[in-house]
Amino acid sequence: MDQEIPSDVPNLQQMNREEISSKISNLVKWRKIFSFNGLEINHTAHQKCQDHKSDEDKEDAAGASQTTSSLKQDRFPSNILCSIPKALIASSNLGGQPISLEMAVGLRRMLFGSTFHIFGYEWKRSYFRFREPHADLAYALETDKGGATAIQMAVQVYIIKYLLFVQNKEENVHLQSLCELSQKEQDEALAAALADILWTAGERQKATVCLVTSDTYFAPSVDYKVDHFTERIQLFEFFEKETAQQFLYNHIHYLNYEGSHGVILFLYSLLFSRTFERLQKDLDFTTTHLLQCRLGNFVCRQAILNIILTGRASPHVFNGFQKLDTEGSVQKQLHGVLSRSDVGFLYCSKEKVEHYKLPQVGSMLKTPKLPIWLCSINGTYSVLFSTNRLLLSDWKMEHLFDLYFYNGQPLQKTTVHLTIDTHSHHWEEHHFEEDSDPEKRFLSVEMAIRTKWEGAAINWNGTIPFF
Repeated sequence: MDQEIPSDVPNLQQMNREEISSKISNLVKWRKIFSFNGLEINHTAHQKCQDHKSDEDKEDAAGASQTTSSLKQDRFPSNILCSIPKALIASSNLGGQPISLEMAVGLRRMLFGSTFHIFGYEWKRSYFRFREPHADLAYALETDKGGATAIQMAVQVYIIKYLLFVQNKEENVHLQSLCELSQKEQDEALAAALADILWTAGERQKATVCLVTSDTYFAPSVDYKVDHFTERIQLFEFFEKETAQQFLYNHIHYLNYEGSHGVILFLYSLLFSRTFERLQKDLDFTTTHLLQCRLGNFVCRQAILNIILTGRASPHVFNGFQKLDTEGSVQKQLHGVLSRSDVGFLYCSKEKVEHYKLPQVGSMLKTPKLPIWLCSINGTYSVLFSTNRLLLSDWKMEHLFDLYFYNGQPLQKTTVHLTIDTHSHHWEEHHFEEDSDPEKRFLSVEMAIRTKWEGAAINWNGTIPFF
């Protein structure tokens, strides 16, 4: 017997059509809003965020959720999970060398250890953006959370190097000179810093700069996951540092504007400048690729930071080479820092090392040629520097001196001024009875400073101590 058809089916069908029509209309409206604001919806990433198919997709969802929560609720719908700024695209006619599938595969394996991993949301939205010009932090880059922060702060070290000690030849520069930068001078400083890093990585013989273009240069492969970015890269090679610096300055907006994917482009440029062959020689058995997945996000291993700081991808921070005792008769060699570089590195962490104890930072990095240090403090990155070029050239100057501290976070509004006293040990008398463990008695930034100047007293000069 035929099933009786309810009389309200036409009304239901009509209601469904109206509902669908309304949703399409809303979709068109939001698409126009996102297009007007320079954003695009990544439908593939949106679906993956919903399905939670991988850690990378979860990372994209979390990053987008954090971003959308800060936007006005009446402008953006709550169901949009992933939004990435449109990539700034260079002309395909600039004359660079198009990337090949072989090059892209080499990049993936060197970075991730696999051709199927790609950068997540936080990396894609990261670029080199300065704080306001003509202000207290005009020299400073502003960073976000995520793995790209380490690279941004390492580049910050070279920006300070250029502003204090390259373009300025005085022995002692006043901090105020860093606060008077115009936007043009910020662009010049960034171009000079990036060129310096790439040139050093290329053994002072060649620098390679990567830009993303509108064309795709190789066909998809079953052994390679497309990200719609790497496939459109052109490589520009320079055999003079000044020429590379001028090219970077002329195209700096492809690295320091929102949507430029600037940090990824710089990282690609860094690896191509170093070359895959040199990178393989730099690394040891402890580090086969340069990024590590941690809590669903890719973070930089020490080797990446050491390329930027020293030009060589040594995986460790001690001086020279060390042999690691292993089971059996085979001894494995660990690769450290081979020479004193212009800029340095300080490390302080309260985390316990479970495997083997990592050696402390060696003198090559603790005592650089210029008084500027990248600091890794409990997994976050910051910068310490002095305006006195000769601070590390004469031990007498290290009795009482000033350091400046910047951590890259938006909440920091001015450069922190610290006074370091290496002869006064009153800090031991005041705090000894409070706690016998110095890690509990002192701020982490102070402990990092004392890895270089043991027992130093640190005056925050009116700033409420933090970090």
